[in-house]
Amino acid sequence: MRQFILAIDQGTTSSRAILFDRAGNVRGVAQEEFRQIFPQPGWVEHDANEIWATQRAVVESVMREHAVAAREVAAIGIANQRETTVLWDRASGEPVAHAIVWQDRRTAGLCDRLRADGHEALVRERTGLVIDAYFSGTKLQWLLDNVPGARARAERGELAFGTVDAWLAWKLTGRHVTDVSNASRTMLFDIRRLRWDEDLLDLLRIPAAVLPEVVPSSGIVGDTLLFGGPIPVAGLAGDQQAATFGQACHRPGMAKNTYGTGCFMLMHTGAAPVSSRNNLLTTVGWTVSSEEGSTDFGVPAAPSCEDYMLEGSVFMAGAIVQWLRDGLGIIRASSEIEALATGVPDSGGVVFVPAFTGLGAPWWDAYARGTIVGMTRGTAAAHIARAALESIANQSADVLAAMQKDAALPLAELRVDGGAARNDLLMQVQADVLGVPVVRPAVTETTALGAAYLAGLAVGFWSSREEIALQWRAERRFEPRMGEDQRSARLATWRRAVERARAWAAPEG
Repeated sequence: MRQFILAIDQGTTSSRAILFDRAGNVRGVAQEEFRQIFPQPGWVEHDANEIWATQRAVVESVMREHAVAAREVAAIGIANQRETTVLWDRASGEPVAHAIVWQDRRTAGLCDRLRADGHEALVRERTGLVIDAYFSGTKLQWLLDNVPGARARAERGELAFGTVDAWLAWKLTGRHVTDVSNASRTMLFDIRRLRWDEDLLDLLRIPAAVLPEVVPSSGIVGDTLLFGGPIPVAGLAGDQQAATFGQACHRPGMAKNTYGTGCFMLMHTGAAPVSSRNNLLTTVGWTVSSEEGSTDFGVPAAPSCEDYMLEGSVFMAGAIVQWLRDGLGIIRASSEIEALATGVPDSGGVVFVPAFTGLGAPWWDAYARGTIVGMTRGTAAAHIARAALESIANQSADVLAAMQKDAALPLAELRVDGGAARNDLLMQVQADVLGVPVVRPAVTETTALGAAYLAGLAVGFWSSREEIALQWRAERRFEPRMGEDQRSARLATWRRAVERARAWAAPEG
């Protein structure tokens, strides 16, 4: 009997379902976009019921289109947009408010106060994160403080909090769980002890009763009966950790960059977390069930994690192309960006800093805003398109520079994935500004593939990480073509433009 792993890839702008065979090849894909809600400047929300409805629909669609029965699906793995915060009623299963998306900046002021009160060192030490509105903890605090009755109900155990993995796991299996990779992005989780941190819960006034149980990234959560028969849900991971696993970056010094709505570079640093001195994040990669024991207060019994990461997060990557399409209208479809940008040899001196929702690593400026500088009467749409692509590569170059300072691990190559990784011009520009080869794999659906691998390991569909690593293969390698002097000059110009964008929306005084 043929068998597949079904990966749920729940992203910021769309829900996807992908079928993989034993060789890690894609055998079917279904995708559906959902609404982006912008109640105020700097606020970004999703309807969690729409996320679930679209996700269920694409699973049903891909199984129906490819005539796949439930008995032919060995397991389901979930990869999800991280940090996006959902709060729902345990009895009805209904969200009590819209989900607050990872891009949302409404808690920037709260984060300012936490830093001013001297809590940065505690948060950094326990969580590996900086204090920023990006993470789930202050989003959850905002919901508890601003949804009528929410705090009292949460304290009575009537409400459930989770990132999107937890929401989907609840809808699929009825269990309230999250995995270690997603927990590590909440600003509430001790990444060394692998447990919710009581001091941070007190700091943000989060009742423990609202928290999910923390489980391994690879391990059976429970069965779902929604698709024609029992199918084990056996893998959970934040999208960037899932992509790193799917890229087979299982050893220290290996790194990948995912080009999605945002852009996320992760480097494997080994069994010990590396503290960043350059404004990067230290985060848990994943744990597998064979490495874990029983749990207490959602605490994995294993004494340590073997797979820690350094991460740099860029908030705007593929979303820039969406803005060129929907905001400016200079392209009709996202796929047109490469042809337009290739129509000019360079950006004509235009530099685009896409800080629409602030700047992530290594700047961490919630008040930066989108800026285009260097335009003249000769500037055309093609120059802006090229500058937009270059901005994605330039942001990633800043992240890698910080990463190499922190990790002291030489980078031989950068593995890439995500939708924009199919853009040859962007990949060549990326290799040029990084000064290292950029390698695109044959299977670029590595976020979904990583979720599939984690689920497949849990049910014996694949036997080991070594078997998985042997399946990875390159499709194209982009070698740097730019000299060091030219590279340094381009990045210096970029950083001048970044300074123009920084603190633009900061409160006066």
